[in-house]
Amino acid sequence: MTPIAGSTPLLALPAVALDTETTSLDSAAARIVQIGAVRIEAGALTTLTFDTLIDPGAPIPPASSAIHRITDADVAGAPALPAMAEPLRMFIAGQVLIGHTLGYDMRILEREHARAALTWAAPRWLDVRVLARVANPTLAQDDLDSLCARHGIVNEARHSALGDAIAAARLFLALLPGLRERGVRTLAEAEAASHRLMERDARAGGGLMASPSVPTAADRSLVRIDSFPYRHRVAAVMTAPPLTADAADTLSAVIARLTDRGASSVFVTLPGPDRGILTERDILRALNRDGAAALGQPIGPLASFPLQCLDQDDYVYRAIGRMARLGVRHLGVIDRSGALVGALTPRNLLRQRATSAILLGDQVDCAATPADLAAAWACLPAMAGGLLDEAVDPRDIAAVIATELRAMTRRAAELAEARMRDNGAGPPPVPYCVLVLGSAGRGESLLAADQDNAIVFATGEPGGPEDLWFATMAGHMNAILDAAGVPFCKGGVMAREAAWRLSLAGWKARVDHWVRRQRPEDLLDVDIFFDLMPVHGDAALGDAVRDHALAAGRGAPDFLKLMAAQAGQARAPLTLFGRVRTDEAGRVDAKKAGLMPLFTAARVLAIRHGLPERATLDRLRAVSAKGIGAPDDIAAILDAHWVLLEACLRQQLLDAEAGVPLSPRVAPSTLPPGLRQALPGAFRAVAMAVDLVNEGRIG
Repeated sequence: MTPIAGSTPLLALPAVALDTETTSLDSAAARIVQIGAVRIEAGALTTLTFDTLIDPGAPIPPASSAIHRITDADVAGAPALPAMAEPLRMFIAGQVLIGHTLGYDMRILEREHARAALTWAAPRWLDVRVLARVANPTLAQDDLDSLCARHGIVNEARHSALGDAIAAARLFLALLPGLRERGVRTLAEAEAASHRLMERDARAGGGLMASPSVPTAADRSLVRIDSFPYRHRVAAVMTAPPLTADAADTLSAVIARLTDRGASSVFVTLPGPDRGILTERDILRALNRDGAAALGQPIGPLASFPLQCLDQDDYVYRAIGRMARLGVRHLGVIDRSGALVGALTPRNLLRQRATSAILLGDQVDCAATPADLAAAWACLPAMAGGLLDEAVDPRDIAAVIATELRAMTRRAAELAEARMRDNGAGPPPVPYCVLVLGSAGRGESLLAADQDNAIVFATGEPGGPEDLWFATMAGHMNAILDAAGVPFCKGGVMAREAAWRLSLAGWKARVDHWVRRQRPEDLLDVDIFFDLMPVHGDAALGDAVRDHALAAGRGAPDFLKLMAAQAGQARAPLTLFGRVRTDEAGRVDAKKAGLMPLFTAARVLAIRHGLPERATLDRLRAVSAKGIGAPDDIAAILDAHWVLLEACLRQQLLDAEAGVPLSPRVAPSTLPPGLRQALPGAFRAVAMAVDLVNEGRIG
């Protein structure tokens, strides 16, 4: 069974809350008399429980019976622990254990197994007593009764193993928002925070406060990943043009067309946007039912509706995931306008394997709750690690992460709209579009991604009824993303903030204001608009904002010079002897000193020369195609982009498993030797990119 990754969000943690009742509180001598456990799935308590009395093989002291109300008579005839060891192991297999003062229960279980000559393979576990203090450092009382009362949890079966396990499960779920506020979102972060607290606590050596488990080494235990689906777009493998037929066409005519094309299906069109599909199986069913008479029938009633479609720019892994989830063998491919441009069948995807990692994309698209989104988001580190192991270009990996971040934002917007309807607010008052900005828009996100999003709506004034509707909707969307593992933006670049939620006219005026004022503090706001990507709603509104920003920027040379000057402020973090200069923690900020000046330089060049590309790689290649810069310099800059992205990704994978907050700060000593040796050269190449946009070289 694949171990649970430390990067798994707590909201999506596969967990079992467990409690034991014993003959005493002395873990060296106590015997188990009852075990209770309950499953937690997708951020919710389930009805799956494990509840059994255990014959301890020794008398139960009256003082203990007075607490848990279990007597010798109750356990007479109950199974001994060896008989229940395997059922318990099966119940908790693949789960993280949760409990209150769980260290005591873990020691008891280990001792009882040893007494019976059985192996106790301790899973990873978290103590809600410790987590409660992590979430609230000033907490005065952390016993189970006090914590339940604090969070409004009623424990109707106190001092029964199952009752206390259920209470601990509910308490764990209640603590999640407070833990997120403290920056504790994942399993590894919870483990690390618990250990830090216990190291500071004078009770660290006490039996009841043993600290939760942490793996001794990061273990991704990855299944090898076929990287092809993550490196190629649907457009590269689809059949084009697709075979289509009108719903009124006869079955006989369509069979003739299928035979001529050697195709196994045809897409069926109706007046309007609806589309369906007629497959060979549909044809066989019609002929079996109606015989030769079926040949003269129109195909509309024989087809299946609606046709499942993907965008031509989606990655292949999303197509594989969609087919696997829906159990279909044919997908339509559309362009951004919604027009059919291709078809996908198993023949197109024959060389690919539908592994669990490939199902990631479709998990996002069909998520019904923030916990479902969190479970999908939790797959990203394993996917990224597997692709790095396959020597996939880190720019392709960053593009996949960005794809899923955009999909997460789109799905969160859909769920937010549903909440608005459920709350009686009705549908959107005017057409609108949700935008992702910055790295997600460029298609080069890292695992440390947070939210950068905005909303543009067709008409309406700030504070007006339209704006107020979108303010509430955006609040839901941003909260859903935060709960699912994409944190709130520390700089407030989120659609719930009034500054990032405007009408189309309002956005055009705002961009003009930014460009005219040409203040350095405005650059961080306006520059990310040149990378925006529409992800939900009316994409034409988002495209209109970006087109206006590009035109405004291109028409303001002084503004471009200011942006170039910002990039030029970066200095290679190198020592006199050419080694990477690190801080007291042994780290260097690879974004501030490397990636940021690179993508800023590429952005300035793209705007200046009217290039529509978003990604840094595509922008630099387009610049080179226009004869700007020496080819060797461009190649060195592109190599630097590769090195810096890979360094960040590898560091973030290590940090995710260690519970270290993810960031672009890299410790060169942790990197593979080849990558570590390439890092100084990458920082030196950044200066070449900056030089490309210096005065006299951007025109």
